[in-house]
Amino acid sequence: MGKKQFAALPFRVDNSELHVMLITTRRKRRWSVPKGSPMRNKEPHHTAALEACEEAGLIGVVAKRALGSFKHRKRKGERKWTLNVAVFPMKVHGQERWWPEKGEREAIRVPAETAARLVHKAQLRRLINRFAAQTGKSTPILAG
Repeated sequence: MGKKQFAALPFRVDNSELHVMLITTRRKRRWSVPKGSPMRNKEPHHTAALEACEEAGLIGVVAKRALGSFKHRKRKGERKWTLNVAVFPMKVHGQERWWPEKGEREAIRVPAETAARLVHKAQLRRLINRFAAQTGKSTPILAG
């Protein structure tokens, strides 16, 4: 089994249009979603929520079930490895004024269609498009 990470797909529905919050990665400054490694004694969806708060100051409700996953390659010096990133939808209720990584990343909130075009990972693009199609039909079931 490969290494895992958990990500939040932060979203809001404004005037019946699905908007997604994207953040830049630290090193390459590519558009992505908040993600991080598993944390001891935390369920995957809670880890995703914590990463969204730390990386973008987002507060909201996260689904207990992942909508899918994408592969992410990491590199540290000569070491390279591939991570499987499970993505959990997160209905955003607000944003803190301060968060731990404020100023380290850019953040934008854009329509889902635009978000899908901006992200670098093709698998993440497909997840965003699939989520947008599903959300148009019904409200996602979220953890309470």
